[in-house]
Amino acid sequence: MEKRGVIRHFRDLEVYQRAFAAAMVIYTLTKGFPAEEKYSLVDQIRRASRSVCSNLAEAWRKRRYPAVFKNKVTDSMQEASETQCWLEFSLACGYIDQSTFDKLDQEYEQIIAMLNSMEFNAKKFCY
Repeated sequence: MEKRGVIRHFRDLEVYQRAFAAAMVIYTLTKGFPAEEKYSLVDQIRRASRSVCSNLAEAWRKRRYPAVFKNKVTDSMQEASETQCWLEFSLACGYIDQSTFDKLDQEYEQIIAMLNSMEFNAKKFCY
């Protein structure tokens, strides 16, 4: 069994890495969305997917305060759920195919599960 490395920075967190990668996939996908979606769907899904990461980064810096840490992790989960909603609109509008939706939706389910675990195990992260 491989021993996990020490987490010294939010970028070391697997959940951050996965959320960042998913946000970058969404960024690339939305480059192909119609121009009329630029200020609605594109901006919203990019903002929500990026906010998963930014809220997690904020949580990491607030881990001295468990209640604040949990709150920021919860905010991150909310943004992940919002991203799933925008992905569903993207599918319904025909901007992404079912396979792409399924892959990203499942990735966000995993991200949410990891964030949920962080919230319930905050003592492992806070000091």
